[in-house]
Amino acid sequence: MSGPLRGIRILEIGHMLAGPYCGLLLADLGAEVIKIEPPTGDIAREASPHFVGAHNAYFASLNRNKRGVVIDLQSTTGQAQLHELCRSADALITNLRPSAIRKLGLTYATLREINPGLVCVALTGFGLTSPYAERPAYDYIIQAMTGVMELTGDPGTLPTKTGYSAVDNSAGAFAALGMLAKLHSGEGGQVDIAMYDVMLSQLNYLASSILNGQETALRQASSAHPYFVPAQVFQTADSWLVLFITHDSFWRLFCEAVGHPEWIGSPEHGTISARSRNRAKVIADVSAALAQRTTEEWLERLLPLGIVVAGIKTLDQALHSEQTRARGMIVEVTAGDATLQLVGNPIKVLGMDEQFAEPPLLGGDDDTLLSTPAEHDAG
Repeated sequence: MSGPLRGIRILEIGHMLAGPYCGLLLADLGAEVIKIEPPTGDIAREASPHFVGAHNAYFASLNRNKRGVVIDLQSTTGQAQLHELCRSADALITNLRPSAIRKLGLTYATLREINPGLVCVALTGFGLTSPYAERPAYDYIIQAMTGVMELTGDPGTLPTKTGYSAVDNSAGAFAALGMLAKLHSGEGGQVDIAMYDVMLSQLNYLASSILNGQETALRQASSAHPYFVPAQVFQTADSWLVLFITHDSFWRLFCEAVGHPEWIGSPEHGTISARSRNRAKVIADVSAALAQRTTEEWLERLLPLGIVVAGIKTLDQALHSEQTRARGMIVEVTAGDATLQLVGNPIKVLGMDEQFAEPPLLGGDDDTLLSTPAEHDAG
């Protein structure tokens, strides 16, 4: 592999999404990531109904560019094989439950005897030590417990999860950052990433308002911003439009463009604070104006003015857009006689020759990466 992380060896003992996504980001940047699976394999190998050749589409989306071995970590032989790999590794990532992490000896406290320079990353639901540490945790659960679901959706409707695995993906990225920060220190050690903590961190300004302003974070109709007005979804003559106006300079441009220059000096509309105080009136007026034209007509009129605006697209439309093509965000991976199409690497390093290899087959690198305990003892 090429890339800024070439020469770094990382062991990944993960399943499903958060841990494997962390490993994927690092592998795409050139690290040698060795995925260690139990004999039954990562459950993600069967998660999707879609297969391309031997590869499950779900599993492939999170595990390209990795090597793979099967190790039974509950056996003496498996522990010997793990320790052999740890001797040459720079880091180990796992997203098992804390009790399993300790039982299988995947903490720095255990592995420092094997390799004192090893960085061990535990990516768990609630941290290695906390009152909830042993609770089962999935993306859905963390969204429910941190307020994300209660903040999502229109007022008066059911609490709603995000449309994708926001917690798992965010936690995977934070785990990669934590691992690299510890590696940069030049010392081995333990990195403790809790999905719960990650989501609280990402609720930053909303949490700050509660902690410092005695506010209550509430859902806003039409996905509106709690402070800026107008900043939400609006219905047009044919579909939907997202408009986000912050500065008064953009508001003035918008008023001229929609044919309502009188709003510029209006005591109800003219300033950021006035629009916030008179939200209902401003939203009603803007809604009536935007309903007069199609989404495309508004985009043609507003985008050249620098106004923050967009139509709402499906994922399918986004995947096939000119923006996606221009950024090289769909990559093709040769997998035997088949070709996998996957979302590419979001981290663009100038001068880096991106390479994308197929995901590992279960135990596909056992022969080249694993030695028997007897060979280890003899060495």
